[in-house]
Amino acid sequence: MSTSFFSTRDLTVRFGGLIAVDHLNFEIRQGEIVSLIGPNGAGKTTAFNAITGFIPLSEGSIHFCGKTLTGLRPHRIAARGLARTFQQTSVFPEVTVEECVLMGAHKSAETRILPTLLHTPGYRKKEEKVNGQAKEIVAFTGLSGRSDVLAKNLSYGEQKLLEIAVALAATPTLLLLDEPVSGMNPEESRSTMELIFALRKKGITILVVEHDMSVVMDISDRIVVLNYGKKIAEGSPREVCENREVVEAYLGNSLKCSF
Repeated sequence: MSTSFFSTRDLTVRFGGLIAVDHLNFEIRQGEIVSLIGPNGAGKTTAFNAITGFIPLSEGSIHFCGKTLTGLRPHRIAARGLARTFQQTSVFPEVTVEECVLMGAHKSAETRILPTLLHTPGYRKKEEKVNGQAKEIVAFTGLSGRSDVLAKNLSYGEQKLLEIAVALAATPTLLLLDEPVSGMNPEESRSTMELIFALRKKGITILVVEHDMSVVMDISDRIVVLNYGKKIAEGSPREVCENREVVEAYLGNSLKCSF
């Protein structure tokens, strides 16, 4: 495995006098599932937002597949092969499941105006390919039976799956999942965990922010722990569970280990 697939170097985000993320350094190797955890307010989502270009860095740099992402806009970062989901579902409520995925696919597809207007054979062939890919993604995420349902009529858990499907339409090689099982019942959580493992089998590397520690411990190859914006630990699930500073940061309340 390559050790230079993804890395942050002294990633720092300040909001006025508040340091939300403080010189964060970590790497992700290709093919890994890495979780970024920490108590509320630790800086996890801020780090996600900085990595994906939604907020600017105050200091530091971000590197992906040998190139820097620092200073790029979100759509440019997505075009490099890095896609994300959000804590709150951001699907389009008035369109169907399949249409949502198609919209995600078209965002990443190169489409010229003239072939689109003239519906040239090349354009029609590309449309057929995109439509086929959308159907495959809908099936892969377990939403085939809901493909014609409006997004607003899906259950919360299904909306979270749809958001993953839309992110997959951008054909990422690194997928960032922000609280993918938040608000789900145990059965939905298990299905989402199975989906995450299936994504890895398809060659997608994954970075997760999640508060459900039982899920984190089950899916993660490595865990990076933040507290007050600083990295306080990094290692395997067992190593993190046995780290005194991590246990103290969580006050023993939500760090659940079953080793």
